Amino acid sequence: MAGALTPMLATAGALPGPTEDAQWGYETKWDGARVLAFVTGDQVRLRSRNDLDVTVSYPELAGLGAALGGRRVVLDGEVVAFGTDGRPSFARLQKRMHVGRAADAQRLSGTDPIRYLAFDLLSLDGEATLALPYAQRRKLLEDLGLDGAGWQCPRYFAGNGQAVLRASQELRLEGVVAKRLTSTYRPGRRSPDWRKIKNIRAQEVVVIGWQPGNGRRAGTIGSILLGVPGADGEVPPGGSSATGLRYAGKVGTGFTEAALTALHRQLQPLARRTAALSTPPPAAETVHARWVEPMLVGEVGFGEWTPDGRLRHPVWRGLRPDKSVDEVRLTD
Repeated sequence: MAGALTPMLATAGALPGPTEDAQWGYETKWDGARVLAFVTGDQVRLRSRNDLDVTVSYPELAGLGAALGGRRVVLDGEVVAFGTDGRPSFARLQKRMHVGRAADAQRLSGTDPIRYLAFDLLSLDGEATLALPYAQRRKLLEDLGLDGAGWQCPRYFAGNGQAVLRASQELRLEGVVAKRLTSTYRPGRRSPDWRKIKNIRAQEVVVIGWQPGNGRRAGTIGSILLGVPGADGEVPPGGSSATGLRYAGKVGTGFTEAALTALHRQLQPLARRTAALSTPPPAAETVHARWVEPMLVGEVGFGEWTPDGRLRHPVWRGLRPDKSVDEVRLTD
């Protein structure tokens, strides 16, 4: 069954109004990586939202089957790394998302541990639960008693969305996800029955090039050049055509030395002669640019959009290997 499902997705939107508030459940929006867990007896297989096997990356979850008493379940949730302040740290999670060697993953589980936060149940004891309403799936999930060193089932709240959102803002969390209590689970679909309301402005971007650095960054990357979907809001499937991307600026902050080194290595074989954009980029902003095939997706935090469509004060948050280029959308 592993790999047979893909996650249901939320649409960006506003908090449900007072007249419909009681019809919705509210969860914390975790700043992590979406993962489906397929558990059969003691065997645990983990799949990313783009259906890649990431089991080896998270050895902390190997004991999930035993914790469930050998039951057969499929869980939907988020892999999250927490910082020393107790808040989700996407930068810390970045160290875990690219790991493909078991020995490296095991070592990092000691220095940068993750937790699996399960928020939905897609199958129980071999029976699909997709057609059940959200509130019933959550009850079945909570009855599993997931509360271990590497996993848990965070609480959700029926109604009172304003208070939940306010609490997430006070705790400086990413936001909340509102889910209609009667909604069924629709694999691979982006449904208005699930709404994401963000406190932190973030945008997925396509890496279209880079500029060499100076000073301590001499010989490596100084800034990354960014593309986002064009006027039609779509990126062509596979990202092979330049017609769907427009220039969105560049980002030079938020990188660790290790991230710059890894990015430099990844971008070298992707070199191309021209910018993969629907219209030429501004020459003054792209002096000495090294263009690359639009194959990598990243995420930036930012202040606002400028009138000419640039990201103001972007800060690099990391690559998103769980996202493909054709999934990138403008968030606001």
